[in-house]
Amino acid sequence: MTRETYREPIFNLKAVVEATGVTVDALRAWERRYGLPQPARTDAGHRIYSRHDVDIVNWLVARQEEGLRIGRAVELWRSLEEEGQDPLITMPPASETRRTPSGEKTVDLREEWLSACLAFDEERAEQILARSFALFPPEMVVLEIIQQGVAEMGRKWYAGDATVQQEHFASQLARRRLKALMGSAPRPTRRGRVLIACPPKEQHTIGPLILALLLRRAGWDVVYLGADVPPGWMEQTVDTTEPDLVILAAQQLQTAGTLLQMAGQLGGNGVPIGFGGGIFSRLPGLRTRIPGHFLGATLKEAVEETERLLVRNPEPTAVEPRSQRYEQALSHYLDRQLSVEAQVWKTLGGADLEPEKLHEVSVDFSAALLAALRLGEIDLLSDYTNWMEGTDSDDRISVQALHSVVQAYHGAVRDRLDERGALIVDWLGAHVDRGQSAIESVPSEGPA
Repeated sequence: MTRETYREPIFNLKAVVEATGVTVDALRAWERRYGLPQPARTDAGHRIYSRHDVDIVNWLVARQEEGLRIGRAVELWRSLEEEGQDPLITMPPASETRRTPSGEKTVDLREEWLSACLAFDEERAEQILARSFALFPPEMVVLEIIQQGVAEMGRKWYAGDATVQQEHFASQLARRRLKALMGSAPRPTRRGRVLIACPPKEQHTIGPLILALLLRRAGWDVVYLGADVPPGWMEQTVDTTEPDLVILAAQQLQTAGTLLQMAGQLGGNGVPIGFGGGIFSRLPGLRTRIPGHFLGATLKEAVEETERLLVRNPEPTAVEPRSQRYEQALSHYLDRQLSVEAQVWKTLGGADLEPEKLHEVSVDFSAALLAALRLGEIDLLSDYTNWMEGTDSDDRISVQALHSVVQAYHGAVRDRLDERGALIVDWLGAHVDRGQSAIESVPSEGPA
């Protein structure tokens, strides 16, 4: 959000009451006695507040909850300003303590929503979101309830505390609500078009969808394409829409590789690229491998960086190129990929594990291997293997399946590749022993 939009008066008195929990009488009294906040007035004389005004009120409320009287809180604000400090930065109010006149907090509403999703109670989950939007500004609900709620559900699944069906149920409800908000967003008021998409094979769309919504509500013209966009479609859409910025998002190693390919193709046509996603927070070193501008680790940072890119149109960033060794290994592996995978499947055909699980892991591992080679660092594969070994969802089968796949790939590349693929053979060979230790460390099932 730019300084101009941050101080633009857009909230009426009712919206500020809902967002802060401060009554109408109190807001008027604070303005009259202390000059905080200082809302603008419509032609009809009605008060209208900016985002900055709302943050001031929440700051004053936070100081009251710490024990200060309102007069003393205002004095503290003035004192910090006189010292050249921004009170909102020096002593920021915690977002989760914001409450309505009824006492409800965003953190409580988020927990209620998660509980409803875990119970597959769609009606109650929708009622909770409807109540949340009635009490808080849309941006707050989207970031503090929907986004954080979906992230918490993902953590529960990873830890074995939620099923994949529960995670999918929550994500589906979140996407449906976000798309409805996108449809009702106001028309663009600012010059600059943004095209947002997920590269091939990327299915996680909550983050990009929220970013699209926040940018659209900030007045930007946003074209949102969604998940798993084929490269040909992307290039065609860029030619048709002529965006000022293309944003790509990846959450896993596999799709960081396809993002790299897509960014390279689009960048060759002179289209500015922004990128982000969970993988770039887990592995910060990847940011230097993508020909574009990293948008930040949070959605708030992504909005701010996107606006900066649209306003200033900075020069392309320098990219760390693949070494000659990796160029050679990638080219050689692509030449032999079909024969390698044929041998892998022949080997896995005799494994005493679920065929569907082996197929799923094999496809993912193949994509992760290619991504690591394209990104110029074979040890990036550890991000994928560590994630697989860490999940408590079907843990024993997942670790066994991963180990079987790594063993099969090691045998295949050892047989099918020459010295040009040595870095692949060496890494897989070193990983086989660690995989065997992981399986042996899982207790066998005994009698109840």
